[in-house]
Amino acid sequence: MKFILQFHIYQINNSYICIKYIYSYTFYYGHNMNIQQLEYIVAVDNYRHFAKAAEASFVTQPTLSMMIQKLEDELEIKIFDRTSHPTEPTDCGKKIIEQARTILKQIEKVKEIVQEEKNIIQGEFKLGIIPTIAPYVIPDLLRVHEESNTQIQLIIKEMTTAEIIENINTGDIDGGILSTPLKQEKIIENPIYYEKFYAYISPAENIYSKKKLKINDLQKVKNIWLLEDVHCFRNQTLRLCQLSKKQIQKSTANYQAGSIDTLINIVDNNQGVTVIPELAAMNLTEDQQDHLRDFEDMEAVREVSLVVHCNFIRRRMMSEIIHLIKEIIPTAMQNVQLKKNTIEL
Repeated sequence: MKFILQFHIYQINNSYICIKYIYSYTFYYGHNMNIQQLEYIVAVDNYRHFAKAAEASFVTQPTLSMMIQKLEDELEIKIFDRTSHPTEPTDCGKKIIEQARTILKQIEKVKEIVQEEKNIIQGEFKLGIIPTIAPYVIPDLLRVHEESNTQIQLIIKEMTTAEIIENINTGDIDGGILSTPLKQEKIIENPIYYEKFYAYISPAENIYSKKKLKINDLQKVKNIWLLEDVHCFRNQTLRLCQLSKKQIQKSTANYQAGSIDTLINIVDNNQGVTVIPELAAMNLTEDQQDHLRDFEDMEAVREVSLVVHCNFIRRRMMSEIIHLIKEIIPTAMQNVQLKKNTIEL
């Protein structure tokens, strides 16, 4: 019997409808390949273990094994090498699994189109967030999310900016909260708030007595503590303070921290200065607030946005998440007029 497996995905993008030809293949077998079989081979590839894949798929191992064996018989090809431990896909199996992942993502898109058209706001939203924002947003976001009784299931993971962009492009996450502008052609940016930069100074520094700092005051400090290179906040700090790598290397000590809280603790216990964003400043103790300084004649901010892929369909869900975030951010920080003061990444 000749069987044609064919997927036509209708993608709605505001003003037009685009018909995408996704996958077409012709088989000469007596049975149909089904979505469940594709899900099972992806699960085995993820766990590299039939029993664990079955457990994650909420079926018994014999059922999962039988369905995969049936698929292999239809295709007359072995997808997995069952003699290896852990289980490994064959060379041809790797190609089949890769295509299965693509098909399953496109099927999920069909469901999303239907939900969006029916104004149904429910389901998973996989969200990446950079480490310099997460500690100051996520705790309150989880609280308002719980209080809202929304049917959105938030799955949140800390990632660097580069990781968020990569995972959005591959479809492994739905969106990300990070500093913008990114200037990425396929990424849509939805600005949410703008936060100021503050200097955080050790009392041991001569400039500590100043109520406000000028940029060139930082040239008089022995140690300027920064985040490691993977953080975009480091680049913004260097631009803000007009510091070159050569100037940073002149420091008597050099430690690249992984978090803003670490930088604060370093300044608390050593000489030097660091730069922190407004939400981090709002989380300081009363004593630590004394170490904060504004920059004179400078209204520099970082723009924080929720970003998604240009083909992202569930715009109502995205809007709901933006609304939840805005609930926990001071209104003054949501002023779009601050955008003109944004420091580039």
